[in-house]
Amino acid sequence: MKNKTLWVLGVIAVMIFAVLPAMAADAEMAAFKHAIRAKYDLKEKAFAEHDPETIVTKFYSEDVISIGEGEALTQGREQLRNVYVEVTQTHPNLVKIESFATNVKGDLGWDWADFHVTPEDQSVAPFTFKILFLWERRNGEWVCVGDIFVVDKSAASAESAAKQ
Repeated sequence: MKNKTLWVLGVIAVMIFAVLPAMAADAEMAAFKHAIRAKYDLKEKAFAEHDPETIVTKFYSEDVISIGEGEALTQGREQLRNVYVEVTQTHPNLVKIESFATNVKGDLGWDWADFHVTPEDQSVAPFTFKILFLWERRNGEWVCVGDIFVVDKSAASAESAAKQ
C-alpha cells in the first residue's frame, strides 16, 4: 500500500510540474495579447482621429527603430513623429491591425500582423502591410520598440483590405 501511495504521489507531482509551466506560458501569452491588442486599438483610434502624437508617445518607445519597404530608417520618436504627421494628417487613412503570429517571453515579445489601410481618399485602393512589431515591457507597460513592414501584394491581402 505504501508503494502504491508513493507511486500515486509521484504521478501527481509529475503532472503538476508538467502542467504548471504550460499554464503559466498560456497565461503569459494571453496577458501579452490582451496588452498589445489595447495598443493596437489605441493606434487605430489615433489614425481615425488624425492624431499622430498619441501614436508616437503612447504606442512607441522613445528609442524606437522603424523601417519599411521603400522607406528610410527612422530612429527615435522625433523622426517617427514626422512620418506619422504625414500619414495621419496629409494622407489620412483608417487602419485595422490583425495579429496572426505572436510570441512572448518575459519582458520581450514580437507580433506579426496584417496592417490593413483604407485611405479616406476613395480614389486610392485599400492595401495591407505585413508588419513585425517588436515589444518590450518597460516599467510594467508594453511599448513597441521597433517595427519592420512590407506591402503585402497577395490577392488574399487585397480582398481582406477591401472588406475593412
